[in-house]
Amino acid sequence: MPAEDARGHAEPTVRDAVSAPDAEGRPRRVTRRFPLFTKDTARPEGGGRAAAGDAPAPARQWPMLVVLGGVALGLLLTALDVFRVGTLLIGAALLAGAVMRWILPSVGMLAVRSRFTDIVTYGILGLVIVLLGLMAQPNPLLQIPFLKGILHFTLAK
Repeated sequence: MPAEDARGHAEPTVRDAVSAPDAEGRPRRVTRRFPLFTKDTARPEGGGRAAAGDAPAPARQWPMLVVLGGVALGLLLTALDVFRVGTLLIGAALLAGAVMRWILPSVGMLAVRSRFTDIVTYGILGLVIVLLGLMAQPNPLLQIPFLKGILHFTLAK
């Protein structure tokens, strides 16, 4: 039977993600598509509180605050013209987020997707940012010879 909202309008009842109401409002499995109206979302694995529920709000989200604090400090250093150190700090903060997502059972709002996807995303972004910081001009700390050849090949007249 359809549920009614506060205005008395009937809403279709959907039991699971692969059912849809028929003409009489009974859920019927007709498609593998998700319902038109989503009522709830699943929390990512590890998305619970990182500290006990009676702890203050910042303590419950300490992994996210560590990553955001590292990124914010890196952005501040970059804005203050300490580009290489700031960029390396941003990349290190993302790599720390990947490590925390891998090791800790609950990381609060640092968990956005599945554990695997979060680790890969934070890890690849952190690694790329660290490599870019190491290769930044002038006086790069890391030189990759074939990149110079690719750049000259793509920009040749």
